[in-house]
Amino acid sequence: MAAWRSRAPGGARLHRGRFDRATASRYRLPLVTSADNDLIVRIAAKGDGVTADGRHVALAAPGDRLTADGALLHGPHHAASPCVHFPACGGCELQHVDEASLADFVSARVAGALAGQGVEAAELLPPHLSPPRTRRRASLRAARQGRKVTIGFAESGSHVLIDLAMCEVLDPRLFALVAPLRPLLNLILPDRRAAHVRMSLTDQGVDLLLEGVRVEGLAADEALLEFAAAHKLARLTIDEGDGQQARWEPEPVTVSFGGVPVAFPPFAFLQATPDGEAALVEVVRQALPPQGAIADLFCGLGTFALALGEARPVYAAEAARDLVLSLKSAANRAQRRMAVDHRDLFRRPLTPQELNRFAAIVIDPPRAGAREQVMQLAASSVPVIAYVSCNPASFARDAAHLIAGGYRLASVKPVGQFRWSTHVELAGTFRRS
Repeated sequence: MAAWRSRAPGGARLHRGRFDRATASRYRLPLVTSADNDLIVRIAAKGDGVTADGRHVALAAPGDRLTADGALLHGPHHAASPCVHFPACGGCELQHVDEASLADFVSARVAGALAGQGVEAAELLPPHLSPPRTRRRASLRAARQGRKVTIGFAESGSHVLIDLAMCEVLDPRLFALVAPLRPLLNLILPDRRAAHVRMSLTDQGVDLLLEGVRVEGLAADEALLEFAAAHKLARLTIDEGDGQQARWEPEPVTVSFGGVPVAFPPFAFLQATPDGEAALVEVVRQALPPQGAIADLFCGLGTFALALGEARPVYAAEAARDLVLSLKSAANRAQRRMAVDHRDLFRRPLTPQELNRFAAIVIDPPRAGAREQVMQLAASSVPVIAYVSCNPASFARDAAHLIAGGYRLASVKPVGQFRWSTHVELAGTFRRS
């Protein structure tokens, strides 16, 4: 029976639940024949180790072995977890595997999704993995029971919160707020209630949004301002259930793309890590022709439009009105040749006639993909499409439509911004055949 060798686990499965030799050969991922049914040969999409005969084993790494009594003997790719909360904390699922196995998992998640749709990529580029402690955007949960406030991620498959004493994925500037937030939340979080703690790193520092709290009385108001000042927050925003209210913002909060600062709405979308963003931008940059107008669809705040559009005309489309206003204002101040359109691309995708005006299209849709817009792209004559995705499955589905329309998938770059997680992102380049 064919199985992944120990240093190259597969993350996603085909319809029959395993990879075949053709898939491994196509993407130069190693495949061996193993008669040892107790050997862990790959990692499944949800993080379990899988034996050669298809059994799923929690917290198993490639090269581990099941004994006759069900114990797990650690192999050469089983790593010691760097965090005291693993494996209970749901923030990480793969801290028990070494770097090589983690990289192989990220690549195999993408390769498996493509193979499941019958899609062939001419080149599977080496994966990019974000280093520890680089996550610049996080949403934590907080809960209060009496005088005790718990802040952290939930246990996997549970609502039970892990009270964070450390975190190996968050940027230290974000994690530094966890301990001082506990006494503050004792004042503004009602007993036996839960809240969201949403944090982002911006040009001015940490942008903090607290949702589900209740600020009553002068003491609570003063505590908020003292907290914001003491921790040099870029902004502190409160949402008591009736909309966001900025309580502290010494100067307008921005994030910068391509050297252009853009007004940042509280907890707006950002790529999870700066290095992950840079890796995705570089793939798109390499895909684009040297000249000609480009369109950035689902542009958000302008991650790609601003980073890549300094010397060319750019059309940017986005459905979220606050993001559109921020990007339009930033582009005008920077004197960019950019047309920013408030447009819902699910209900009103660009038509082939509109698309054909561009030398290339950049598209970065939500996790569900962009079937409506992709069908229009497949009918267009645009020479190049750079498709950035946070979901290999929806990317593969959309890729199949583009290929049926005459495109070829020239390359795909797996990106593991969410380190030690089964969440994988990617950037693919499509070219007209």
